[in-house]
Amino acid sequence: MLIIVETTINELLFQRRYEMIYTVTLNPALDKTVEIPSLTVDAVNRITSMRTDPGGKGINVSKVIAKLGGKSIATGILGGDTGRAILSALNDLELKTSFHFVEGETRTNMKIIDPVQHTNTDINEPGVTVSEEILNELLEELLEKLTAKDIVVISGSMPKGSPQDTYYTWTKACREKGAKVILDADGDLLKAALKASPYLIKPNNHELSALVGRTLTTPEELAKTAKKIMDQYIISKIVVSMGGDGALYVTESGILYAEGLKVPVGSTVGAGDSVVASLAVAEEAGMSLADTVCLSTATGAANVMCSGTQAAEYSVIQELLPKVVFHQIEI
Repeated sequence: MLIIVETTINELLFQRRYEMIYTVTLNPALDKTVEIPSLTVDAVNRITSMRTDPGGKGINVSKVIAKLGGKSIATGILGGDTGRAILSALNDLELKTSFHFVEGETRTNMKIIDPVQHTNTDINEPGVTVSEEILNELLEELLEKLTAKDIVVISGSMPKGSPQDTYYTWTKACREKGAKVILDADGDLLKAALKASPYLIKPNNHELSALVGRTLTTPEELAKTAKKIMDQYIISKIVVSMGGDGALYVTESGILYAEGLKVPVGSTVGAGDSVVASLAVAEEAGMSLADTVCLSTATGAANVMCSGTQAAEYSVIQELLPKVVFHQIEI
């Protein structure tokens, strides 16, 4: 059992080995989070509280990076009044952006939290339709800026009209520029992109199970499977999130299992994105595996405590750092 002193992480966060972190959100959303006690199907339900946040996985990553003191440029596709509302909200948060506007309307996603039945229900719109030509234009814009000293976070779902190998294409192109690619996707998008050898992937335990076609339950089973995928596709790191049960960190230098922190739940939406953000910042700062585990575990838990998809304050993350517990896994 290991616990890392938080001052070590605080000092490391000011170190920068990379010039910029780019986050890619090809299917953003305006996230509307509502609270409905005792949600009932086929009945009138009344909202007791509501908040709206700019969302989409990559955008969520950028919001958390900022709270961790890092710098990022959020890129992606926006459309219509909803897209302009998202861009305005990101400007209010003083985040750097480089979005490509297209015809159509960016989606609005409804997140329904029932505090009585302890459920979270997502209702997601499909979003805009894009062509392969538009995707290629956006990729070229990114590649013009990209250097070997950058990190690219590619995450989330794809808009309608996108080829299934889009993330493979983007990962391969960014790697050819020398950048490190952190990929957070699932299903066919993940399966195709693995062939481009991203630097790090972050599936959850269900997504990893689906990838290999069998149910994986224990940390040891997950670790063995992740290690095989690393070797097969030449991936440097795999982080497997396990919800409230914690997360597994598989690298060439070692395998660590972090226990989940017990915190009051505000919203689980965006918790995985906050972990991805902390992984990017940890990579940028050159943190050890142990420090990376502590930072990402505390960051994920802190964001679970927030309502909507707002990013947790670093002061909350600091309070959780000393509570992180993890173990080495042998396979």
